[in-house]
Amino acid sequence: MRAISQIFSGSLLILLTACNGQVKKDEKESLAKQPDNVVKTAIGEITLPPPYATESKTNNSKVIGWPQGKTPTAPQGFVVTKFADGLVNPRWTYIAPNNDIFVVESGTRASKNQITVFRDADKDGKFETRNVFISNLNKPFGMLVLKDFFYIANTDGLYRYPYKNNPLKLETQGTKILELPVGGYNNHWTRNLLASKDGSKIYVSVGSGSNNAEHGIDKELRRADILEINPDGTGEKIYAAGLRNPVGMDWNPANGELWTAVNERDELGDELVPDYVTSVKRDGFYGWPYSYYGNIPDPRMKGERKDLVEKAIVPDIPVGAHTASLGLAFYTKDKFPAKYKNGLFIGQHGSWNRSKISGYKVLFVPFANGKPSGKPEDFLTGFISNEEKAEVYGRPVAVTVMNDGSLLVNDDSGNIIWKITAQ
Repeated sequence: MRAISQIFSGSLLILLTACNGQVKKDEKESLAKQPDNVVKTAIGEITLPPPYATESKTNNSKVIGWPQGKTPTAPQGFVVTKFADGLVNPRWTYIAPNNDIFVVESGTRASKNQITVFRDADKDGKFETRNVFISNLNKPFGMLVLKDFFYIANTDGLYRYPYKNNPLKLETQGTKILELPVGGYNNHWTRNLLASKDGSKIYVSVGSGSNNAEHGIDKELRRADILEINPDGTGEKIYAAGLRNPVGMDWNPANGELWTAVNERDELGDELVPDYVTSVKRDGFYGWPYSYYGNIPDPRMKGERKDLVEKAIVPDIPVGAHTASLGLAFYTKDKFPAKYKNGLFIGQHGSWNRSKISGYKVLFVPFANGKPSGKPEDFLTGFISNEEKAEVYGRPVAVTVMNDGSLLVNDDSGNIIWKITAQ
């Protein structure tokens, strides 16, 4: 084994070490007999089973599509309607300062590689025009308007286009301002964007290239990180590391903290490791690939980097194992009942590594004074058609708060964007 990659966390230089990531059958049986781990999180204690307490299962869901007239189910007092349909893998939504609604049509296997723009000129919550904004991209995901530029995060890099007068078709020439590692394990091709409140920094999420560094840690340089850059692509720093696959990002409206949704690792059993949403500390290390939920070691890493394991931060809110929690948005408007103000919505795309499917819904976590004040609760359900057969109507991803106070939910497998309004 040899030290082969470097991660900069502030002024700290971390040397990561590769390992083969293999655990033999007898070792698995021994690990499965270990006691449970009790972890204190921001919403109370949780109990995590030992690794391999259950066998790792592959259980991919089958998308059967939505029957005519059927919609997901929201709590009493809310109405669910179609905002838009006829899309192809509508993975993510971004609402620009002028209220234009941009949707990436991008997927893991087949990707339309385009962005569609919906214009709601009178701001009544219904679009009047729908146009292809730009096409021929490379698995686009994150979008951002900052000053006179439109930013697009393709899987291979961050591109910046001159953008003035709010065009419905982007015809300017883009420039690649930041090279990014391409693709990734499973769905870790997504690169999300978030600007600081003053517009002086851009944050870029980059998922890991593997499950637990099984291909060698040298393949993970600048991965499992949130990067911080200047708007022109210079000044790159690793804002936080050890986040296996951070996707959704947003600012806590009460205290300005950066929050993210993270997919945790697979193949340790049905209940390991729970995905989470968490506040993100500058220079923080969150465990991957050496440990999870603080200092619980991943047995596949053979005890490597105990120094990093000791400093690993416990995430704030567990949201279920293998739920593929991707979307994240704080509710900052006033149209929903008071309990939702400044609370957190989470889009769960759904499991594949679990004997019984999990996720496939939108969660809500109440907040008070900038802190979680309750446990996650179901908000938008009804995506699962038959749990035993692992059949689903669709799969929610992005959650986006509209300027009219409603909530958009991207169903990338159902090819629909749902709109939830309060009566």
